[in-house]
Amino acid sequence: MLRTRVGVLAIEGVEVIELGEISGEDAWRAGFDSREALLADIGAGRGGTLYRISFHLAGPDPREALRRNDRLDAEAVSALRDQLAALDKNSRTGPWTAEALRLIGERDGRTAGEIAEHLGIEKPSVKRKIRQLKELGLTESLPSGYRLSDRGRVICKALPQKS
Repeated sequence: MLRTRVGVLAIEGVEVIELGEISGEDAWRAGFDSREALLADIGAGRGGTLYRISFHLAGPDPREALRRNDRLDAEAVSALRDQLAALDKNSRTGPWTAEALRLIGERDGRTAGEIAEHLGIEKPSVKRKIRQLKELGLTESLPSGYRLSDRGRVICKALPQKS
């Protein structure tokens, strides 16, 4: 299974193929107007191994429903706070979850670069950390930056406020 923006994809097969085996239908299914356009995009003639991957849409990303779930009882809030505390405890850079959620909650579209600057952590590390929050259903990716989900707003209110 592979989560994507369109939903969860189920991988049906992966096979090694030769360049000559690519058809116009393959190109169209891969989102290209023609076989020639696909070959130009992959840099035909550069060498390397070519794979044909078949898949189907298995359903929506389960994190979507999780993000919309803002009806959290005390037990659910406590469990999420424990998960955030575990992320903080296991972080080489120290506690970060409450501050990251606060920053994202202040303004939709806050970017990883901005968050990294505030937290004093490198941008690639911040992106990995925010993916952890996304797994808990607390944040959503925007075309540029992030925002808190409905669930994230509930949890953000339950975290200690910055003095």
